[in-house]
Amino acid sequence: MNITILCIALLGLLVVLLGFGVSMARGSSKTNFGVTQDPTDRLYIMSRAHGNAAEYAPMLALMIYLISLSGAATWELWLFGIVVAARYCHAAGMILSKSLDVIHPLRIAGSLGTYVGGLVLGIDLLLKAF
Repeated sequence: MNITILCIALLGLLVVLLGFGVSMARGSSKTNFGVTQDPTDRLYIMSRAHGNAAEYAPMLALMIYLISLSGAATWELWLFGIVVAARYCHAAGMILSKSLDVIHPLRIAGSLGTYVGGLVLGIDLLLKAF
């Protein structure tokens, strides 16, 4: 199994599926344009979950891809999986919240995993550049 391709595919699917969730929320609320900034509004929650994933997934996918070009070590493959799992945790934490004012534990874990994992990926890339 190619872990790199799997991780990049999962990041891409996350963004697409969250986008579909936004469309479904738009349909059920009959809102064709914009969102209200109400932290309890389902459309707003889905829109922010999608937007947040769309902000992080492309760069994480690119870093995963670039690291894999040099032949990823076992620890790097584990890191790829951890970062992807973090993004899914973050999205789940947002979607499962009744309000974005209340921070769900999955959202915290996902944020922490994204920040730490992304930082390690970035440093790893810097070190490979020299």
